[in-house]
Amino acid sequence: MRYDIKDLSLAKKGELRIRWAEMDMPVLRKIRERFREEKPLKGVRIAACLHVTTETANLMRTLKDGGAEIALCASNPLSTQDDVAAALVKFDKIPVFAIKGEDNKIYYSHIISVLSINPQITMDDGADLVSVLHREEKKRLPNVVGGTEETTTGVIRLKNMAKNGVLAYPIIAVNDALTKHLFDNRYGTGQSTIDGILRATNRLICGSYFVVAGYGWCGRGVAMRARGMGAKVIVTEVDPIKALEAVMDGFEVMPMDKASKIGDIFCTLTGDINVITTKHMLSMKDGAILSNSGHFNVEIDIVGLKRISKSHKVVRDFVEEYTLKNGKKIYLLADGRLINLASAEGHPASVMDMSFANQALSVEYILKNKKALKKEVYTIPISLDREVARIKLKCLNISIDTLTEEQKKYLSQWEEGT
Repeated sequence: MRYDIKDLSLAKKGELRIRWAEMDMPVLRKIRERFREEKPLKGVRIAACLHVTTETANLMRTLKDGGAEIALCASNPLSTQDDVAAALVKFDKIPVFAIKGEDNKIYYSHIISVLSINPQITMDDGADLVSVLHREEKKRLPNVVGGTEETTTGVIRLKNMAKNGVLAYPIIAVNDALTKHLFDNRYGTGQSTIDGILRATNRLICGSYFVVAGYGWCGRGVAMRARGMGAKVIVTEVDPIKALEAVMDGFEVMPMDKASKIGDIFCTLTGDINVITTKHMLSMKDGAILSNSGHFNVEIDIVGLKRISKSHKVVRDFVEEYTLKNGKKIYLLADGRLINLASAEGHPASVMDMSFANQALSVEYILKNKKALKKEVYTIPISLDREVARIKLKCLNISIDTLTEEQKKYLSQWEEGT
């Protein structure tokens, strides 16, 4: 079996951490039990490009128990947990190609390695796997019947591919599941981003000006948690509706030009490029901290930061000090990559439980409906979304009401008014 990981001797530690996460993933456990019995994925080859974490390991085990043949690589050069990669290789015989801190060349070579299994299903987190498949590995496209995508950034890329007529197979946007973005993006990103910033810097957040760029579900979560830590939170936005929502939620809203002069800690969560530019950096306070929790390291103009700096050095793990030509110091965290996965452990298992349950059920759905699906990006069926929520509530020992026949009848008619 081919694989490329840091150190196989880390496997025992990784196994303990995977099992710790599994305890907090009851929905995925239920699906895994059914998959183990029914084998709905028997003989299906799945190429997965995901953050190699303890939660992802439990998803991989669920798919394998369902009968799938899997190969896994990292969806971000800094998000791999090396002990987890080792455990999957040693104990599950899953080919893993992921090393924390790998450079871009190795990162893309790992994607090629995963695609060498000639996948029938792709599972992506940011659409790099799908992009490479369409650009460099087109010969493998005829084998693929469908795929899933986990992130907002990836869904945007894939919808553009579909719009331009180049998407070669259907994709289920797992990211758009209500049981994903309402919980994973908001509560998962909210907690894990603050965790990553704290682990990297050990700075006191309360009393600081904390600037959140982007008020989507991830931005909402970070803003909420930063306020909970006692920060004075400022939100920047380009969407007037989201900006208004931030105002109604009690946050101060202003353009980045103004926020850059005030902020102590900055976090970008927009999915777009150059949200923080050299113009903003030059106006920042001495000692300002820059971080990103959007998918790619393009939201902060790092090339520009290097251009306007006279020196730079690493001062802590995942903290680089840039001394600007004007004498001020700017601190960039984790090379502008996902701070919650680079310097922390990513989302808690209890929220990834729902996200990865959606992933597993979406793969099963694609295989059952492959003849009916077009080369488009599909929102995950609401029936799967509700099934995940139903199982989660049951696992939490929470029951809810059901509609009576009278209520169902009332909701299905139009005649009855005041």
